[in-house]
Parts: sequence; C-alpha cells; structure tokens
Amino acid sequence: MKNNILIIDDDQDLSFVISDMLEGYGYNVTAAESAEEAFSLLRENNFDLLLLDINLPDSTGFEICRELRRVSDVPVIFASARTSESDRITGFDIGGDDYLPKPYSMAELFSRIKALLRRAYGDSDEKPTISFGNVRVDISARSATKNGEPVPLSLKEFDLLACLCEHMGTAVPKETLLSEVWGAFSETEPSTLTVHIRWLREKLEDEPASPRYIKTVYKVGYILEGDK
Repeated sequence: MKNNILIIDDDQDLSFVISDMLEGYGYNVTAAESAEEAFSLLRENNFDLLLLDINLPDSTGFEICRELRRVSDVPVIFASARTSESDRITGFDIGGDDYLPKPYSMAELFSRIKALLRRAYGDSDEKPTISFGNVRVDISARSATKNGEPVPLSLKEFDLLACLCEHMGTAVPKETLLSEVWGAFSETEPSTLTVHIRWLREKLEDEPASPRYIKTVYKVGYILEGDK
C-alpha cells in the first residue's frame, strides 16, 4: 500500500524535485504552497507524513504543526533553512518528529522519510485479516466478504470498517472516527458518520436493526465487537 505524503513549502521548484524523487520510489505525493492550501488538503485527505517548511507566505510551519497536533499524530518532518538551536527545539516541542536543515540531499531526505514511516507504521505493509461472525475483512486487500461472498463497500465505508477493526473490542469516539476516516481537519458532520455506520450494518449484520457486532456506545461512539 502506497504512503501518502504532503509537502508544504512555498518553493515550487524544490517541491517538484522532492515529489519527482518520492514518486519514483512509489509514494503518492501532494504539494501545498501555503497554510491555507495545506489545511484545505488536510480536510479532504488522509496523509501518512508531512514534510513541512517553516516560513510560509500566510503562516508558519510551527503554527500548522500546533494546530495539527490538536487532532492528529501524523508524522511531521520540519525541513527549513532556519537552523538555530531555538528553532529546532521549538519544532520538537510542538510535536515535530524530525528536523532537517536546508540545504539537504535527496538521499538524506529519503532515508529520514523511510525511517520515520517505519517507526510510525512498522516495517511491513502487510496488515491483518479480521473475522467476526460470517464476515472476513482483509485490510491489506481492502476487501470484505460475508458468507464467502464479496461485500461491495465504498472507499469511506471500508476506511470506517478498517478503523473499527483496528480498535476491535474498544469503543471508538465519534471524533476519532471522523478524524481518521474523513481527515484531521474535516468539517464532516456527525450525521454523515451515522449514515455510514447504518450502511455498514445493512451490508454486514444479519439483523441491522439489532446489530451484534457494530454497536453504538451511548454518548461515546461505536465499537466493533468480536465473537463471544
């Protein structure tokens, strides 16, 4: 599964070079030139890592990271010409995971990205297969079956199911589901989550009106319970 990387830097030429290099290694790369553009992308997409400059035309990378850390723990690498000790300390104190001074080589950048992704998500792209009742969910293949028959799921339906599988047996707050499935800065209404839960129940539960597995946790969110 390809990792999604967001570059936030107002240097278009540098972003192009980095994007070209990373895409050559199989990553999906998106670039933003301003904080406004970055937040718009973060609302609509899920990213696995951010490469973040500090000096931006409408804000700073520090401010973006501060705001991001309120709702997400996505890995962040600061990449900046600001190399003072105080800047580096600030970067780490507000939640940055690495700090790379400019100028840097593409080889070093690639090594740091690989290392951070490995620490954050593990060495292997292989993810488990989850079973409950007559349902089997293959996370890596992004597929689900019921009684051995494929279950057609939309992108968001599967993302939601995968999130519940990841936290199987634990109540997941609505805010967490909205953040992980629709993006950290999404303005998606809770009612949208409710509708997607209903659709999952209709497709996966034998009795959707009295769900056995995808249950509501009052005043919290939802839980995927395994077989008892």
